[in-house]
Amino acid sequence: MKIRPIAKSKPNQSHNDQVTKGKTMKRNLLLTCRCALGLLAAHALAPVAGRAADHAEAPLVESDQAADIADVYTFLDPNDNAKVILAFDVHGFIVPGENGNLGGFDKDVLFRFNVENTGDAAPDKYIYVNFDEQTSRSQPQTAHVTVARTDSTNKTSFTAPSTVSSATSPTAATPVVTTDAATGISFFAGLTDDPFFFDIPGFNRFVGSVLGGSPNVTLLNRGRDTFAGYNIQMIALSVPAAMLKGSAGNVIGVSATTLRGRNTHRSEKRDAFDSGDFVAIDRMGIPAVNTALIPFARKNEYNRATTQDDAAGKFAGDIVGTLTALGTDAAHVGILASVAVAKGDMLHLDTSKANSGPQGGTVAGAGFPNGRRPADDVIDTLLFLITNEGLTTGDHVNANDVSFRDAFPFFAPSHQPRDTGVVDDNTRN
Repeated sequence: MKIRPIAKSKPNQSHNDQVTKGKTMKRNLLLTCRCALGLLAAHALAPVAGRAADHAEAPLVESDQAADIADVYTFLDPNDNAKVILAFDVHGFIVPGENGNLGGFDKDVLFRFNVENTGDAAPDKYIYVNFDEQTSRSQPQTAHVTVARTDSTNKTSFTAPSTVSSATSPTAATPVVTTDAATGISFFAGLTDDPFFFDIPGFNRFVGSVLGGSPNVTLLNRGRDTFAGYNIQMIALSVPAAMLKGSAGNVIGVSATTLRGRNTHRSEKRDAFDSGDFVAIDRMGIPAVNTALIPFARKNEYNRATTQDDAAGKFAGDIVGTLTALGTDAAHVGILASVAVAKGDMLHLDTSKANSGPQGGTVAGAGFPNGRRPADDVIDTLLFLITNEGLTTGDHVNANDVSFRDAFPFFAPSHQPRDTGVVDDNTRN
């Protein structure tokens, strides 16, 4: 697939450790965002979404899992703070028995990291990834990685193999990591454990109780991780921080987009042919924004919009309406708006805040909403704010079902089919 330039349009830790980390993240978010109070005005109530995980959050991506973004991550490599980890995953809920059949990346999808480094809401740099067609279940796909400014100048590219997935091996494959000598970028693509940890049914039942007028926090006490036991397709990069920073200094904004060719022709002579511009299928930055805060009727529209649209207030009324319906007061609406609206739906990472610790980093103050690390309990932080700092203690899913790696690509190995005689498949629905 030839990449066509797209123009810029201006771990298991102890429970006490988890609680301490969560409180620190919440304090950090409050201190960072208080200045945004009053950013948005009140609007009419909007319908509240029925999910809170970005997996299949909109009608368009429900039928296009290969382009369905689940989560986005950006954080300083705890082993080398001169490197920034950029990662996002697609095609969630892959059962281990289908690793071999569902481990290949769609060659017709263009995967794109959007990097903002001038302090506004418009990306300034893109990192594109696309894959050659899978030729064998036992052979890697070739990934093409291109780094370019959004004005299409100063391009640099390299290729790298993916990590082959298997449903027959009793252990997950060792991750294949390729480091490009010219750019210093390290690359991984393959199946990993789904790193998101969250109780979807518990959350939905709690939301129902709030909308019914009788909030019942005990509905969040199931403590069952909806994503436990499942795999996902992951793309991860380790990029020199200097390559990502710009006039905004140490702060960068990061989001992800999946795209397909506007015109795709299929025939007997060739599998597919793309012509014309690419169009967005899905996008994501801050966890749960589209899923939990955008009304169903506008979810596809949101995925096809831009971070500039966010900052211009295109969806502000919907976000305020949903939060108001959930009982969020004006102060906390302002805080959440500053994170997800003011400069677009992006993760913002201050690269001057040191990150350290196992599983991608656990040091207090260096995680979400300062970027997002694998072990950050983002749902507890968001629930804390949505319920005005204290109606809930979170969803009681405080860590991933398996430990994350301590080195790149950091995400946990994929689950494999269980041995003979093992009944529990580790899922927690």
